[in-house]
This record gives sequence, structure tokens and C-alpha cells, in this order.
Amino acid sequence: MILLTCAVGRELAFFTAVPHVEMLVTGVGPIEAGISVARALAQSPYALVVNAGLGGALEGCGSIGDGVVISEDRMEIGLEGGKPFILPDSAPIIDRASSDLALVEQLVELGYAGKRGITVARVTTTQQTAQRLASFNAEVESMEGFAVLRAAEMAGIPAIEVRGISNIVTDRERSGWSFERGCEGLEKILNDLLAIVPAEP
Repeated sequence: MILLTCAVGRELAFFTAVPHVEMLVTGVGPIEAGISVARALAQSPYALVVNAGLGGALEGCGSIGDGVVISEDRMEIGLEGGKPFILPDSAPIIDRASSDLALVEQLVELGYAGKRGITVARVTTTQQTAQRLASFNAEVESMEGFAVLRAAEMAGIPAIEVRGISNIVTDRERSGWSFERGCEGLEKILNDLLAIVPAEP
């Protein structure tokens, strides 16, 4: 069984239900996404988790309407300004999680771009913030990616994140926001992903 997750149901309005795919609408943001997916994984066995939704591309990293696969997603956890954040007893800071690289490679072979994601708790609307996110080598912004990949990682279940690009991450008036075009890109890449994943992985 595949667990297909999205933040809001309208992102996957195009999806036609199939027996081996269960859809979960998590709610918006990393907290709701992480909690919802962790609960689902604790209650039922899944062979794969798919996080599908819209995302913003940093300038030069994609076009509105593209479908992209996120190879690695991270959260900005640490000191403002980027200085090292040292915890007592050198406790680790987990700020990155990866998609299943074999599936990423298959989508890249189909012509989709592999991108590095960054998960935020609020949508970027200024060029100043966009430049700061770019300093982390981020290419695509979302609000749930890291949380879903990390929840699956902790449960020992393969996962992958795919995004439809709905806007450019910059000043809001220049972002070109289009929910519809983002969904078009998402529909294409999600359909191709599900076509290469066996019905019973």
C-alpha cells in the first residue's frame, strides 16, 4: 500500500482513487504534516510514502508549471545568521531528510529535474528572504516536505517528495502565483511516479 499525502485536498483534485494508494490530507505546515503522517504510519503498514503538493522555485531553479522531484529536503534549524548551533553533549541536529534515491533517479531519467528542497513555516514573499534561503543551496520551497520525509525515515519506510511549481520565490507581486499551473505540473509527475511504482511494492 502507498500512502499519498498532500497539505490540502484540492492539490490532488485530479487524482483518481486506486486500490493500492491511500490518500491522506495532512493539513498545512510541518507540524500538521509530521504528526499526521507519523500517526498514519503507526496505525497501518505502508510500503511507500509519497508527499505530493505545490512548491515555489527559487529564481533560476524552475518554471511555473514544472513538475520536479525533491532529492533532499531540509529545515532551517539553528542560529539566525547561520553561525554554528552547538547543543549540550554535542547532541545532533536533524535538519535534512532524503527521498528514495532509486525513485528519484527513475524520475530524472524520465526528464524531471531533481531539486533540493527547503521546508518553511510561512510562504516567502520578499526577495530578501528568498536570498537567505538560496544561501542554503535550496531550490524549491514547501511547507511540508521535510516533515513528511523525516516521519517516514523514522518509521523505516521509503518516501519520495514531488512538487508542482506554482510560483517563483521572490517578492509576492513578482511571484507569478498560479495554483492551476502548479497542479498541472504536479499531476504529470505524480502520474509518472505511480506508473513506475508496482501496485504491490
